Amino acid sequence: MYEGDYPREECGIFGIFDHSEASHLTYLGLYALQHRGQESAGIVTCDEGEPKSHRGMGLVADAFTPNTLRALSGYSAIGHVRYSTTGSSLLKNAQPFLAQRQKSFMAVAHNGNLVNARLLKEKLESQGSIFQSTMDSEIFVHLIARSKKPGYLDKTIQALSHVRGAYSLILLTENGLIGARDPHGFRPLCLGRLKGSFVLASETCALDLVQARYINDIQPGEVVMIDKHGLHSEKPFSRLKPSFCIFEYIYFARPDSNIFGQSVYLVRKKLGARLAEEAPAEADFVMPIPDSGNYAALGFAERTGLPFEMGMIRNHYVGRTFIQPSQSVRDFGVKIKLNPVKDLLRGKRVVVIEDSIVRGTTSRTRIRALRDAGVKEVHMRVSCPPHRFPCHYGIDFPTREELIGSSRSVEEIRKFIGLDSLAYLSLEGMVGAMPQPRKSFCLACYNGKYPVPVSPETDKFTLEG
Repeated sequence: MYEGDYPREECGIFGIFDHSEASHLTYLGLYALQHRGQESAGIVTCDEGEPKSHRGMGLVADAFTPNTLRALSGYSAIGHVRYSTTGSSLLKNAQPFLAQRQKSFMAVAHNGNLVNARLLKEKLESQGSIFQSTMDSEIFVHLIARSKKPGYLDKTIQALSHVRGAYSLILLTENGLIGARDPHGFRPLCLGRLKGSFVLASETCALDLVQARYINDIQPGEVVMIDKHGLHSEKPFSRLKPSFCIFEYIYFARPDSNIFGQSVYLVRKKLGARLAEEAPAEADFVMPIPDSGNYAALGFAERTGLPFEMGMIRNHYVGRTFIQPSQSVRDFGVKIKLNPVKDLLRGKRVVVIEDSIVRGTTSRTRIRALRDAGVKEVHMRVSCPPHRFPCHYGIDFPTREELIGSSRSVEEIRKFIGLDSLAYLSLEGMVGAMPQPRKSFCLACYNGKYPVPVSPETDKFTLEG
């Protein structure tokens, strides 16, 4: 389920209104957001009121061809890249989810997770709704379709009043685009302008690629309508305590993005600097585990004055479907992606910077590879506290039992991985490195305090987006 010690990314969404190359720009936007989901991709366009859709499994470049993009004609489009849990990696669960009725349609692209999805699904089914997928995202479509309110904006607002949890979503209808973010603001969503067109995206890196100008973030609880009359914003929900996902800064978002109004690159460097203040180490140089640890390692090296080196080199050309030749090649899956620079490492004391340790198994393999390369001492520093609790808001963490930080002490983790020393950034150090105050963030995966209550009665029926 996981690539090494890392949780799977969530999902990425993109939308554009009123552009002659809507499908091609959406393709590029999804390409920029590929890091947020690598299991499936999809685009829905609107051409003179009629929807056109294409969804495929795998990477964006695998899911689309020049011919499929040419067939997706229209001046408005939304797109989605996705990860799912085991058992729901099916084409029917790929997004955007499209529903048609008479002469109208709606398509939804969703990043997040609804904690009351099971209850809503059961209630809707008891009232006659027939679900075509196992995605909680489909719930939005059914709630909107049942609304008696006039117009898609009011229908969407009424539908959102019934859901609980995390959502950043984009709806495409025959009339325009609707963008919305949950009142806690768990997941990012930003607004841009490309000449006369409006663009919505999970991260600003997607705006950069299509050369759109960043305008602002969609605010928590905000719903925007983009149509031929321009942009209209509503804030229909009571103001709630912000709960931005702090792990977006630590791991998920691309370093060249600005999320929640701040540079991801600079935040990660600051996390590394705080880590150096709390847990310095005597060593010959600092090295990251590429690529996620790169920027915290830069901050750590800068603060300590130690040299920064790339002691492991990542092979960027290994696809997800690479076929392993045999089980006789020990740890082949790890070695094909990362290889130590032996002449640099031999006889050295190194500080290895990681952004997180989830299960510890891949970290253990990588440290063994460093030992085999002749490293004298290995000191690991992690730029966030131990993960002790699962996420219910759209990150595919393993169960609490699988989280190494929930059942083992730091010393036990150190021994398991095979390190000379191990230290994590403290919770206070982590939030102190953030550009926003502590009360702005969801810290549930570290302290178990969930901003939106989760119980067996409101559990999700699938992890989505």
